[in-house]
Amino acid sequence: MFRRGLGIALLLVSLATASRAQSLEVLVKRDINSLVATYEKLHAAPELSHHEEKTAAFLAGVLRALGYEVTEHVGKYGRPGLTGYGLVAVMKNGTGPTLMVRTELDALPVEEKTGLPYASKIQTKDEAGQDVSVMHACGHDVHMTTLLGTAKLLAELKDKWRGTLVLIGQPAEERIDGAKAMLEDGLYSRFPKPDIAIALHDDADLEAGKVGYTPGYALASSNSVDIIVRGIGGHGSRPEAGKDPIVIAAQIIMELQTIVSRENSPFDPAVVTVGSIHGGSKHNIIPDDVHLQLTVRAYREEVRQKILAAIARIAKGVAMAAGVPDELAPIVTVSQTEAVPATYNDPELTEKLAAVFRQTLGAENVVKAQPLMGSEDFGLFGLEGRKIPISMFLLGAVDPAKVAESRKSGKPLPSLHSSLFQPLPEPTLRTGVIAMTAAVLELMKPR
Repeated sequence: MFRRGLGIALLLVSLATASRAQSLEVLVKRDINSLVATYEKLHAAPELSHHEEKTAAFLAGVLRALGYEVTEHVGKYGRPGLTGYGLVAVMKNGTGPTLMVRTELDALPVEEKTGLPYASKIQTKDEAGQDVSVMHACGHDVHMTTLLGTAKLLAELKDKWRGTLVLIGQPAEERIDGAKAMLEDGLYSRFPKPDIAIALHDDADLEAGKVGYTPGYALASSNSVDIIVRGIGGHGSRPEAGKDPIVIAAQIIMELQTIVSRENSPFDPAVVTVGSIHGGSKHNIIPDDVHLQLTVRAYREEVRQKILAAIARIAKGVAMAAGVPDELAPIVTVSQTEAVPATYNDPELTEKLAAVFRQTLGAENVVKAQPLMGSEDFGLFGLEGRKIPISMFLLGAVDPAKVAESRKSGKPLPSLHSSLFQPLPEPTLRTGVIAMTAAVLELMKPR
């Protein structure tokens, strides 16, 4: 009798889930033309990090019209001349959990070369005063449109969920300081503090119509490190009279490669990349210094700290071995602004979302994805110590035919940040809205 009752209960849950999936499909099909138009509008009008004024205002206007209580200009950078363009939209719907859903607002200094009829032609000046083109080359326009589509459905389906829904538009993700700016401006004190935070990110290798999930570490921590290698300059014909910082820098670069290969466990993924080297001005002059710029990636905090200490040790040791005086030891600076922790997807929450996606989209459209060494600042919303469970899932954004051809030919697809990155609006947006709405309805279902 017990087994029969359990079987009936599971059948009813299955039927309810199927019914919900069909209902969401119908609602999104109704809205899809509007969603695509919104996406094309956002794609054609990108704004750089710290300059998302019109983008934020547009989202705020749409969300207010849907009945959300919206606050603009949330974000405190601590640097003069920077305005916070973050926005927070709140909808309270009875007693229940507080759930936060995030989108990003900013675009990249990239000249678009897709040839699309709605391609960006925007040009502006960056913070250094240089003329740059601007493009949504990372899919934040997909994220924003998905959030707006989800917000609309949830406003219509208030009888299906209970609690407080907090939607945030985060600025400056590409500069990895937007989340920190919003938190420092009282995101969790001025507004309802979430019990759970979720987000999505489009994927340049996954077919449109599919989603991916990664329990545990999903994205790496990131640190920008600068090294000034100092020497004693002079004439190129008399290297013995000085201490050549170019040679010392070359030795440092090679020694840095041993941190991951010889000092770090292969079971703890890490990356140390020297992305820039600048030194010297003429063929026959030994310069006084050389500047190196590095990026460091890791998952575990202990690994990150070990790598940063090793970089400082190696730089100093190589210079010492070259006979550089102590007063000219290399200067190693770890950026405090270009630094974020790893994004750790709460395993229980992530598996729960994956089950919802399989029920809603079909198991064949849900993929368990590998962790990435890329970084972003969504992890900060978990308060680093993971006091708030967070989860970010992946949204396929590429024409399935192009994915199939890439796998067949071995030719890689345009990646995120590429001038040729071209999401397929439909079914990407349809899948994103259905998946995110289903996730919220599950996490906030009446008890």
